[in-house]
Amino acid sequence: MFDKLKEECGVFGVYNNNKFDTSRLTYYGLFALQHRGQESAGIAVNNNGTILYRKEMGMVAEIFDDVVLNYLKGHSAIGHVRYSTTGESYAENAQPLVIKYTKGHMAIAHNGNITNASEIKKELEEQGTIFQTTSDTEVIAALLSRKRIKYKTIEEALKEVMTIIKGAYSLLVMTPNKLIAARDPLGMRPLIIGKKEDSYVFSSESCAFDSLGISCVRDVEPGEIIVVDNKGITSIQTPTPKKSASCIFEYIYFARPDSVMDGIEVYSARYKAGITLAKEHPVDADVVVGVPDSGLAAAHGFADESGIEYVGGFMKNRYVGRTFIQPSQEMRELGVHLKLNPIRSQIEGKRVVMIDDSLVRGTTSKKIVTLLKDAGAKEVHVRISSPPVKYSCYFGIDTPERKKLIAGNMSIDEIRDLIGADSLGYISNEGLLSTCNNGKRDYCMACFNGNYPIQVNHEEEK
Repeated sequence: MFDKLKEECGVFGVYNNNKFDTSRLTYYGLFALQHRGQESAGIAVNNNGTILYRKEMGMVAEIFDDVVLNYLKGHSAIGHVRYSTTGESYAENAQPLVIKYTKGHMAIAHNGNITNASEIKKELEEQGTIFQTTSDTEVIAALLSRKRIKYKTIEEALKEVMTIIKGAYSLLVMTPNKLIAARDPLGMRPLIIGKKEDSYVFSSESCAFDSLGISCVRDVEPGEIIVVDNKGITSIQTPTPKKSASCIFEYIYFARPDSVMDGIEVYSARYKAGITLAKEHPVDADVVVGVPDSGLAAAHGFADESGIEYVGGFMKNRYVGRTFIQPSQEMRELGVHLKLNPIRSQIEGKRVVMIDDSLVRGTTSKKIVTLLKDAGAKEVHVRISSPPVKYSCYFGIDTPERKKLIAGNMSIDEIRDLIGADSLGYISNEGLLSTCNNGKRDYCMACFNGNYPIQVNHEEEK
């Protein structure tokens, strides 16, 4: 939970063929995606061919009010919530990115990470391109604007761009007359198509549709480009590898449990992970507790399979920001105490099974184990609903250097001793795959097994 993975970003787009309030629909969509990025947010709208936008550092509700939303009038919009994985944390890197070029102007929002962005940027700079940010989104935009000169339509230019850029991305591009969505050829990052009456909506997760009366149509396929304009909706399928590589951490941690991705409900996948954990690592104990929030579904599954009573072991202060986005380890650790407090009556004198979704650095897990023991737990048995994170991710999840990944440098017994647990068990790779394998997608598990679906040129991973 707190000591591990910095989250990726979220995108939301609307092509409004009805009389909905475009900017407010986008605002509420981003609000539902706030868990994917709490660093900055932005909305760009197409107002009769003119792109208006607002983006700032901070949370969605802090940036947009009635005055701003009334200004952002238009028939189409794209929005973005960000946590930086490429590019530093400052306002210029907030999205959507709005640019002007020889063919006009466009806005672009992107979730993921382009692994060859630095090489493309260097080449473009040698050709005279000047960059204003350190975000790889601007690299995509610059490349797309250059390629657009060669083609009649922007989607044709995007087809070529998708043969050049490597990595993980869900992409929304808005021009004065089109809204375009694209998903990387491996399908690493999620992107969903929705419909509200005659209008089309795109989102990183289906949870953004549910409360807005938007029907989920389907997932954008790996390598697919969707174009929406006044003529309707068009699909363009670009070449893809034989096997996809969707990010399995969406099901473990990043996605909201009420989302459905590629036909799999996230809550069900996490619940099944708890069942598998109980089978693979049984333990004699009195109660099962889950670390809020992404460990709760797995804790329910573990309890139901093992027959051990599930209890609410922690009180969570929901008004404290996610501790892993704090600037220092000291603040992360303080954040644990501010955000979680054990419920002593459920813990004291009992053998506790603590379920969490992942364990990366181990420092915060140690704090949570200590909290439980300070609350009177006789024993604390830690069970993790993902395999050991041994390798860094380069596709849009901000994992630390491999030397800071505890499972990449220590044995399970050593980790158990470090965090102060009485026992420690991780779900197996095979067990994890069984929780979300419906035959529709293959998964990237590089952070567990080091098998990267795209070549990464990092000496530490060789």
